[in-house]
Amino acid sequence: MDRDQSSVEQSALEEALAVPVPAAQSAVVSSAGHRRAAAQRQQMRQDLATAAMELFASQGYEETTVDQIAAEAGVARRTFFRYFRSKEEAIFPDHDDTLVRVADLLASAEPEEHPLDVVCRGIKEVLRMYASTPGVSVARYQLIRQVPALREREIAVVSRYERLFTRYLLGRFDAAEEIPPGWQRGGDDDSMLAEVSAAAVVAAHNHVLRRWLRAGGHGDVEAQLDHSFEVIRGTFWATAPHRMRRRGTAVAPGATDDTFPSPEEAAVSALSASPGGEVLITVARTNAPLDLVVDRIKAALSSASMS
Repeated sequence: MDRDQSSVEQSALEEALAVPVPAAQSAVVSSAGHRRAAAQRQQMRQDLATAAMELFASQGYEETTVDQIAAEAGVARRTFFRYFRSKEEAIFPDHDDTLVRVADLLASAEPEEHPLDVVCRGIKEVLRMYASTPGVSVARYQLIRQVPALREREIAVVSRYERLFTRYLLGRFDAAEEIPPGWQRGGDDDSMLAEVSAAAVVAAHNHVLRRWLRAGGHGDVEAQLDHSFEVIRGTFWATAPHRMRRRGTAVAPGATDDTFPSPEEAAVSALSASPGGEVLITVARTNAPLDLVVDRIKAALSSASMS
């Protein structure tokens, strides 16, 4: 008798012995039952994944069968296929749940939050999934490097996150009433920027993750990922200092705050006395939006008047 069959029979016995309970108590019991069932399902997926990894490592991927994995985990073959469609899928037991969690995070994000920040928070959930079990993640990485079929499966899994992020970013572009004007790109660049940004975030995650795995799962991997996010923000989205983007200011992709001198530098770099007062010279790139140039001039004048 495998674990699932035993669990079903136990549940049937409990229902047969059950007595009527108040509705509120019944709801609590039902909720607890769902949580327990979800925990049991997750544990079974982990048991099957662990069994698969151990067999792949000891006797080889090609030589290992689903029957052997099931037997190693103490369940029947049919139980294995309730949880995974193939043996290579058993190497990635957490991604389905993580994908749902990331989708919920995107759906619940506040409209005021920069869409790229939301995507960065989403991919960090994936990183935390790996970081929660460093030993398993390192062993899986070493195995995947040796088996082409598993590498292909990993690529397919990663692409699901990239598509999810692309759809989210496109949705934010389309929801014009929910996005501050400065975050709108307009024209034909929206789809390109969404795809490139999503791909960049996923690529940064993969780069940081693999470097961490090659180091044996040591080091502050979240801090490394945060640094990568800052690089992406400055490259593709031209954000101001982290989480300080001004609303209503459109900045060309690729520009950064470092593109322009600070107000103090602009104010004091070329001040000279003249009969009509001081002369202020400020410098800006020719492709800079006019409202941003005006803001810089105002800030420089204000700084100069206070000095």
